Amino acid sequence: MTTILRLYVTLLSAILAGIINSLFCKSGSFAALKRPMDNYKVLRDNKRIFGDNKTWKGFFGYIFFNIIFSVVFGVIWKVSDLEHLNYFYLTHDNNVVYNVIVGALLGFAYALFELPNSFIKRRLDIESGKTTDSKAKMFFVFLDQADSIFGMALVVGAFYPVGIGIYILFVLVGAGTHILINMLLYFMHVRKNMF
Repeated sequence: MTTILRLYVTLLSAILAGIINSLFCKSGSFAALKRPMDNYKVLRDNKRIFGDNKTWKGFFGYIFFNIIFSVVFGVIWKVSDLEHLNYFYLTHDNNVVYNVIVGALLGFAYALFELPNSFIKRRLDIESGKTTDSKAKMFFVFLDQADSIFGMALVVGAFYPVGIGIYILFVLVGAGTHILINMLLYFMHVRKNMF
């Protein structure tokens, strides 16, 4: 139970940053950044590289909001004396500069690790923001929720040697949490699709 609590304490700032970034991407602000990262380019297969949902607004939003929430939660964990439950502070001091670096890396990993999944889905003719109706549906539902967690768990492992077991637990718990949050955002009419 302590391990699960530690996972949530470690990534709570990133979870909240992801939620806020979803709302930010739906807003009309910074419209110039809403341009797709692939700049509408297609490959030889005549299919988009990533699709419409992977925008510069989302990419930079993940980094920005992860920095903000990492700094804010660094203060929260310090004043609440809960630093010992956060993997990032087991071998490093909790300070603003460190939290900015961690937040930037978490946001970058989150955004970067979503791209291969989008690339594969475009090759398989799966529309942006959708999943397949084939037998592989459950695989893609899981992958859609876990892709960014693979990257963020690597960032955690770069600062504290969590081991393969905790890494896998990060991915499973993170993907499950991501599914629950997406369901909540769907019912709040923030997301068009539940998965």
